Amino acid sequence: MTEESHTTAKDLDLQEEASLTSGSDSWHLQGLPDKGYEGYMITDGPYGLRKATGSDVYGSVPATCFPPTAGLASSWNPDLTYQVGQAMGEECIQEKVAVILGPGINIKRSPLGGRNFEFYSEDPVLAGHEAAGMVEGVQSKGVGTSLKHFAANNQETDRLRVSSDVDARTLREIYLPAFEYVVRKAKPWTIMCAYNKINGVFSSENRWLLTDVLRGEWGYQGMVMSDWGAVHNRVNALQAGLNLEMPPSRTDDQVVQAVQAGNLDKEQLDRMAQGILDLIDKARPAMSQQEYRYDVQEHNNVARRAAQESIVLLRNEDRILPLDPKKKVAVIGEFARTPRYQGGGSSHITPTEVSSALDGFKEAGMNVDFAPGFTLDDKEQDPALTQQALEAARGADTVVLFLGLPEYAESEGFDRTSMDLPDKQVALLKAVSEVNDRVVAVLSNGAVVTVANWMDKTKGLLETWLLGQEGGRAVVDVLTGAANPSGHLPETIPVRLEDNPTITSFPGEEGHSRYGEGVYVGYRYYDTFQRPVAFPFGFGLSYADFDLDQVAVTKTGANSARVEVTVTNTSQVDGAQTVQVYVAPCASRVNRPSHELKAFAKVFLKAGQSRRVSMDLTERDFAYWSTAMDTWHVEAGTYRIQVGTSSRDLVAEQDLQVDGDGRFIPLNAESTMAEWRENSIGGPILRDRVEQDGIPLPDDPNTAQLFDTMPLASVITLSGGDGNGIVADMVDRYRQALKQQGLDS
Repeated sequence: MTEESHTTAKDLDLQEEASLTSGSDSWHLQGLPDKGYEGYMITDGPYGLRKATGSDVYGSVPATCFPPTAGLASSWNPDLTYQVGQAMGEECIQEKVAVILGPGINIKRSPLGGRNFEFYSEDPVLAGHEAAGMVEGVQSKGVGTSLKHFAANNQETDRLRVSSDVDARTLREIYLPAFEYVVRKAKPWTIMCAYNKINGVFSSENRWLLTDVLRGEWGYQGMVMSDWGAVHNRVNALQAGLNLEMPPSRTDDQVVQAVQAGNLDKEQLDRMAQGILDLIDKARPAMSQQEYRYDVQEHNNVARRAAQESIVLLRNEDRILPLDPKKKVAVIGEFARTPRYQGGGSSHITPTEVSSALDGFKEAGMNVDFAPGFTLDDKEQDPALTQQALEAARGADTVVLFLGLPEYAESEGFDRTSMDLPDKQVALLKAVSEVNDRVVAVLSNGAVVTVANWMDKTKGLLETWLLGQEGGRAVVDVLTGAANPSGHLPETIPVRLEDNPTITSFPGEEGHSRYGEGVYVGYRYYDTFQRPVAFPFGFGLSYADFDLDQVAVTKTGANSARVEVTVTNTSQVDGAQTVQVYVAPCASRVNRPSHELKAFAKVFLKAGQSRRVSMDLTERDFAYWSTAMDTWHVEAGTYRIQVGTSSRDLVAEQDLQVDGDGRFIPLNAESTMAEWRENSIGGPILRDRVEQDGIPLPDDPNTAQLFDTMPLASVITLSGGDGNGIVADMVDRYRQALKQQGLDS
């Protein structure tokens, strides 16, 4: 199709435009073949291609299963997620898929979230940066992504209709920033709206979300599609800013009739239909490639490297790891033979191959004794399996015990009710530790599990999450030291489920989930209120040792700074360290977390090597969302810049004086006595009127404190003055003063 013959939505009739805004089937856009627009395929995968085959809902063509997002998040490495994204894009080209549905960046509000394995983190900065890498990687190949699920989609219980009841500040500071960062940085071709409502309005019909914020504030130029079955009213969804309904509901006639009746603006339909045409135009070069074939082995290598970086070493007492190849090793646990490498539900991939830990040990030349230890169902423990495991443990120098959550324990479609491992697995660990105290536990799980009640029975502990098809080999790479662990936790591991701030409100009731914890999600809660945790956010060990020193914080603007730190590998082992920068707020008028992650950098260093690392903090990094001003606000004051390797392992702190943005809440008749008195313009006006009218104010401190919280008119009235008249005059004088100083906008 030549540029001269390019079709726009305005060239189409109403029926054609309406058809474009709904798919042709469950996996294809509705094209216009006679006008040169093919109905390209869009299909799942947040961590690999799941191209459906035939009528089998979960059947799919073979594709590389990369580490699910929960694992990949632990890499803290956007360059790695970019490489994974590139590989996914190449597989899409081969399979003629124009848009891959992912990544998922919803915040892990509760450790019980059934789909947590598909999401990155409890922190929006980490989630946003890693997801941006993946989006840029996929789209560098000319294939689109669909950033999801927009927004506040944090549970599976009643997910098709539940209302996420969340205040504006919490939305802006916790649940929207990752989306905003990816939109501004990586420009995803599409965004998928969530099933749930936000404060009573379905995401698919939420004009504030899809138009005012996404397109108006953030400048998004791409297309918005629904989650599958998330549209309840086609006309309302189009009016709100939803370009595409998936799958089709065969209600195009309703759209046509709505335009004809004046219930749907024709120009709005033009815009929504144009978004589909633009998407097809973007995808056309990649989808036109003939006989393209990706390198299966190279993608497998990428999956292995990604899995290696996804593993978090949590415990290494007496340097039990890496394993000594000369020592006898017993491998216990069915997961070593039958790996759980991905989550369940719509993201379930048919891998090109799968490696187990036993495969990895064999390929590494290690002859290990294996005992399954337990079955992967919910049946009672078989005493014979326990006995077999104990015999293997007695004869070994080291035991590597593979534990985890069976597939039935977590999946899309339901939330968990417990953080605990199956009882029979914990009982086996305790029994094994009685006959051999050199135990390394290897965890396979899509969301955090309780470790505090049994980890003292181990000397080594690896959190491997779900590692994709190359997870078996990658685990052995780390256990043997062929790869140095470099993962850091993307979420806090609490001591108990009851310690989590959502314990009283997740997953909600009667169609509502109340986000009562506000901005205190994850480490923001645990660290602010000094709650004990099993392992803090950002934590991760290495076989190498690192020093962080010569920290310098330099002001680069009124409300910005540069943080520099020298990282040195002080060991004889090559490795990587993740430097994390947290900002602790100044004394504030609002409640703020004790500190928040604002920047990070993963640094790979040879043994003995040093590197100077630089990270920038912008004005936004010092801001909170002011509900009174309905915008971001930076208060002037002294902020503390903290540098460390987790939210609780901070090696250096420096104070930074921030000027503030000058924004303020204008005074009015409802402003309190304290607000008038402390205001640089209102304070003198208040003093003048108090003196002029002889208004007696209380000397008693308790009464004065009470008066400080009351509207000024009430105070003056209680003191015997004409409250309304005096305040009206004061407000007029205040507004005149603002105008004279050019502050009345």
